[in-house]
Amino acid sequence: MTHTWDPELYDVYADERSRPFVDLLARVRTAGPDAEVRSVVDLGCGPGELTHGLTRRWPSAQVVGVDSSAAMLVTAARHAGPALRFEQADLRDWLATADPVDVLVSNATLQWVPDHLDLLPSLVAAVRPGGCLAFQVPANLDTAMHTIRRELAARVPYAEHTAGIAGPASREPVEYLRALTDLGCVVDAWSTTYLHVLTGEDPVLTWASGTGARPTLQALPQPLRDRFVGEYRERLRQAYPPTDIGVVMPFRRAFVVAHRPTGS
Repeated sequence: MTHTWDPELYDVYADERSRPFVDLLARVRTAGPDAEVRSVVDLGCGPGELTHGLTRRWPSAQVVGVDSSAAMLVTAARHAGPALRFEQADLRDWLATADPVDVLVSNATLQWVPDHLDLLPSLVAAVRPGGCLAFQVPANLDTAMHTIRRELAARVPYAEHTAGIAGPASREPVEYLRALTDLGCVVDAWSTTYLHVLTGEDPVLTWASGTGARPTLQALPQPLRDRFVGEYRERLRQAYPPTDIGVVMPFRRAFVVAHRPTGS
């Protein structure tokens, strides 16, 4: 089955999810001043609030948010205006027909595209010479939040329902650095580990349910889903115990800013 997204659940930790986007944009530079940036596209724009922020960074630009989720775009529509519009499309389909833009950003999206390293030439081609490609992806797929989910999903009785479901996957920053350098870009690549201090009941489960675990959960029929959530909850509580300041969840992310030289 194809999973769907829940904008309200995704936004429970909107502040924590926005930090990598802000850090990514801080490193974006183009050949000219920001005032000369005329076209900006956000691939995988989600509920659109961060995309709306791009209109403040580049006030002279036409900004477009692209997402495959109809539910996310319903929420994003509240941010639409003269300088910002939204389109429903798979990013691979968008790339197949897109005209090059000045700035192309993608925030926590490419990890859902199988073999997205092979997509880098198309992403670079979608940026004008002098422009910039910037993206970030989770680099925490070896942490308990993900390993526990994968281990449980591979067990009976869950496995018959979860086999072949979508799962996030990313590469190390150095792999993006090498691939994009080979494509003629000037590349800035790095990783950052955020220490998110979460509050509330079972906050790591809530976080995972809105993103990485969502395809798994949606693939399971009731009451198997409830059973899975119960087991997942207990193991996450052990992996991320509460402290006097809250539940500390380390979250590593990989960042890439690739500048396409003028005349390339």
